[in-house]
Amino acid sequence: MLTRKQQELLLFIHERMKETGIPPSFDEMKEALDLASKSGIHRLITALEERGFIRRLPNRARALEILRMPESYVASQQPRRGFSPSVIEGSLGKKTEKPEVKAASVPENVAQVPIMGRIAAGVPISAIQENTHDIAVPAEMLGTGEHYALEVQGDSMIEAGIFDGDTVIIRNVNSATPGDIVVALVNDEEATLKRFRRKGASIALEAANPAYETRIFAADQVKVQGKLVGLIRRYH
Repeated sequence: MLTRKQQELLLFIHERMKETGIPPSFDEMKEALDLASKSGIHRLITALEERGFIRRLPNRARALEILRMPESYVASQQPRRGFSPSVIEGSLGKKTEKPEVKAASVPENVAQVPIMGRIAAGVPISAIQENTHDIAVPAEMLGTGEHYALEVQGDSMIEAGIFDGDTVIIRNVNSATPGDIVVALVNDEEATLKRFRRKGASIALEAANPAYETRIFAADQVKVQGKLVGLIRRYH
């Protein structure tokens, strides 16, 4: 999944290369996305490269190659086909009545929680995009409030018992107590799963893996989008 800014940049590069055959400059990208500095463009380019959407060609200035486009963009370029539902006839040409379909009951001690995408336990990636599917969760894990689930990608929280491929259950809140593991949205662009700390007037997002550094941000750069309340792991 891509953040809004990442997708905007990828589409801008794609359209410019279709028009001119060469990628836009960092200054042109900065102006097109209305960013204050080229460092923001550099972060977006790095994120697109890490996710396999583009490749930077070595020893060539402004040399970018688009490897793939988002599925939503590809689908939007496909020609629309009309849809005509089929009518199934019964014997001797008589229409049969559609049988009543009863919804499967959900046990009282199980809740359905929407999975809203992936969250990075490592280099930040996008999160909280749209409901992809639901997951059954023991009701006692949830407590009060609204909840959603995210699939973990990365290894920065392994010492907290959170591994790549796990599914985390998040209570939808916008505040946290120091020490909580939270979904943190950084600069309104990228989200990550980290332990929340305060460093004076700043906020620290702390990994649970010594290979990753604690990242410090101004308070207005970080928005808490939820707090970890549970974890589900599948063994294959």
